[in-house]
Amino acid sequence: MTDKGLEEVVAASTRLSDVDGRAGRLWYVGYDIHELAARSTFEEGVYLLHNLRLPTEAELEELNERLVGEREVSRFLAELMPTLAQQTSPMSMLRTSVSAASAYDPDGWDDSPEANERKAMRLIAKTPTLIAMYHRMRTGQEVVPPNAKLPHAANFLYMLSGQEPEQEDAAALDTTLVLYADHTMNASTFTARVIASTLADMFSAITGAIAALKGPLHGGANEEAMKMLEEVGAPERAEAYVKAKLARHERIMGFGHRVYKTEDPRATHLRRLSQEIGERKGDPRWFEISAEIERVVGEEKGLHPNVDFYAASVYHLLGIPHDLMTPVFALARMSGWTAHVREQYADNRLIRPESEYIGPRNQRYVPIEERSAQAAR
Repeated sequence: MTDKGLEEVVAASTRLSDVDGRAGRLWYVGYDIHELAARSTFEEGVYLLHNLRLPTEAELEELNERLVGEREVSRFLAELMPTLAQQTSPMSMLRTSVSAASAYDPDGWDDSPEANERKAMRLIAKTPTLIAMYHRMRTGQEVVPPNAKLPHAANFLYMLSGQEPEQEDAAALDTTLVLYADHTMNASTFTARVIASTLADMFSAITGAIAALKGPLHGGANEEAMKMLEEVGAPERAEAYVKAKLARHERIMGFGHRVYKTEDPRATHLRRLSQEIGERKGDPRWFEISAEIERVVGEEKGLHPNVDFYAASVYHLLGIPHDLMTPVFALARMSGWTAHVREQYADNRLIRPESEYIGPRNQRYVPIEERSAQAAR
């Protein structure tokens, strides 16, 4: 018998991240996520995932300069964006844009390790620009060019809103990007590695990863969680709302995880951020609703919140539109996806699992004339 969904099936070896689901632990290259979330930056995490060690000050400065220098998108993508902004959803835009970016990448079809490292850095740098450009165009606002003086997270908020963010907001978003940067063999990462294992190019692998993330059972949970918070509307309505959904056997988005059997360690930080930002902005309602939903779901089902549940209120309070929450997930995970693709290339074997056949056997071919005659009887 196969394990449906490949649960507990080891599909690849990796040095990038590790999870202990029973203990609720997550590591990037051996560093505990709690320590990274508290002390590191997204840019440090990018360097760590792609170099398997933390950078020196000089190395981090060089990486920052590279990412800043790669933020602008090609003229081709800039001219394509108005059509995408009018005709597509945010994740469809991102999937199409990343695929189209291959047409004008400076390294072309060079698939050497050095070229793929450069492609990875470009994808990481340009993803925030694509999302912000799309949003500004679809809302009839002037596109805001990247600000070379701002780091990755702050620059994204600036391009999205047109105003330089408060330092606390930029720091909060940066922490979420660290938390979302990688997570072992999730559906989108697995998709990227399968595509890379065929020796398809970097852009093909990342396009596939974005397509996998688009599904509500993977990347769309934060957006659905925010919709739920809005439907509840007030903390005192949470208990009745949750119990009614459970009575209808409906899923409470943002709870439970295929790997974690206890609290998702990333949710620990996002819960704190949700409360802190809400208090700082004088809008604690979303945290209070979230906390009450968490209490009821815990009592009724014994489930813990995953990374997406409290991320919803954090992103909302940072001014990120609800349908951009999954693209922001991709913005962060681009660092992990590209690192996994490079790791797959470095020690490649075509990923080709077996399947268990459960259909009929020993069937006899019947000529079409006989089939037609039988159908007419």
